[in-house]
Amino acid sequence: MASTFSISDRPDYDQVIQDIADYVLREDEFSDLAMETARHCLMDTLGCGFLALQFPECTKHLGPLVEGTVVPQGARVPGTPYRLDPVKAAWDIGCMVRWLDFNDTWLAAEWGHPSDNLGAILSVADHLSQRSIVRNENPLTVREVLRAMIMAHEIQGVLALDNSFNRVGLDHVLLVRVASTAVATKLMGGNRQQIMAAVSQAWVDGSALRTYRHAPNAGSRKSWAAGDATSRAVRLADLTMRGEMGVPGALSATTWGFYDVSFKGREFTFQRDYGSYVMENILFKLSFPAEFHAQTACEAAMALHSQVAHRLQHVERIEITTHESAIRIISKHGKLSNPADRDHCLQYMVAVPLAFGELTAEHYEDSFHRQHPVIDVLRSKMVVQEDERYSREYLDPDKRSIANAIQVFFNDGTATERIAVEYPLGHRRRRDEGIPVLEDKFRSNLQEVFPSARSEEIFSLCSDTARLQSMPVHRFLDELVIP
Repeated sequence: MASTFSISDRPDYDQVIQDIADYVLREDEFSDLAMETARHCLMDTLGCGFLALQFPECTKHLGPLVEGTVVPQGARVPGTPYRLDPVKAAWDIGCMVRWLDFNDTWLAAEWGHPSDNLGAILSVADHLSQRSIVRNENPLTVREVLRAMIMAHEIQGVLALDNSFNRVGLDHVLLVRVASTAVATKLMGGNRQQIMAAVSQAWVDGSALRTYRHAPNAGSRKSWAAGDATSRAVRLADLTMRGEMGVPGALSATTWGFYDVSFKGREFTFQRDYGSYVMENILFKLSFPAEFHAQTACEAAMALHSQVAHRLQHVERIEITTHESAIRIISKHGKLSNPADRDHCLQYMVAVPLAFGELTAEHYEDSFHRQHPVIDVLRSKMVVQEDERYSREYLDPDKRSIANAIQVFFNDGTATERIAVEYPLGHRRRRDEGIPVLEDKFRSNLQEVFPSARSEEIFSLCSDTARLQSMPVHRFLDELVIP
């Protein structure tokens, strides 16, 4: 006879949730490499947001929901005059950071952009620091922001190493919500029980579908999805700190838990314990505002530009050799409907630098695409194929390459050399080469928003590790806002 009741004894929190809480409560010192990389990540992430402010499709989403609202001790949105409640500020910062697909990336079984978590971290830290001053308490410092960034990167990235959410149709911003919820609750002063409760709520929320990232439905939601996730994290942390109870079996509950409902009954597996591995190995986007699986393809296309640009009308075919993940998510044929569709199309991201010798955010806009039909002509001549070694080394924890190769063949039987690039400029293996480019990128993006003298002051501050780390967060935001 079938059971007519459920067992009502509340379980302990799922071990995955306990492990996250225990990690964020640790007071271990992170490596110098992790802290220094976090500083560079802070610069790069803010810079991506400043650049996005030049695009009306982004800025139309920013600001208070009720025009004119100014929140006392509210969180500031860098590059703007807005002072908002931390939930909306997290949304705005997350939206800015992700809008142009130019912030850092983590590639494993699951993909994602761990710097998306800065929306929650910065908004909460700014608000709490201002509140502390009013209460005659010590404010948070930027050092604590950097530590929170390392932890958020680690939670999101370690969960992504073995567990592919995209293969069951779920979007990676789920991991942003989980990581941001954990660190936001910690910043708010949450204890172990409160952090577990908040994180359990993040899992219970489930996940957005990846529909908006893939043809034929790709669209601008992918540019604000991270803001949505990080703002939800702040809201869940706040609810918990007001006394809201958690859901201990959020992952493992039979029938109703995340594993059974959303993950085809599988439990998560883990390659490693939480530390600072993800921040130390994060991938910076330094050369192109392009989906990361295509970064080395864009670099190879740039290298071939001088051999191809004067012979575009004679191209017979273009061979792109890549890895399985790139084929699965960004290889597209047919009409591309909007900028979000184009910056996730491998063929488009190769055609533009082949023809024009550069790839910027403006190259995805409708106006540019309409003026240059040669892009779609080149796309129609592309053949994409997988190299099994590229796919294997993409997942190898000692390599984590993101390899692509390109060769162009002409109607007269001649061909260019085959250009292969296995590690992009933002990879840890090319860090010495990449950091000067990151700094130039940040300086350039500052100048999109601030006058030259102020840009240099901000750049100098962010380049001074000791000064930056000791600075109260609210004073740091004072430097980044527009009056």
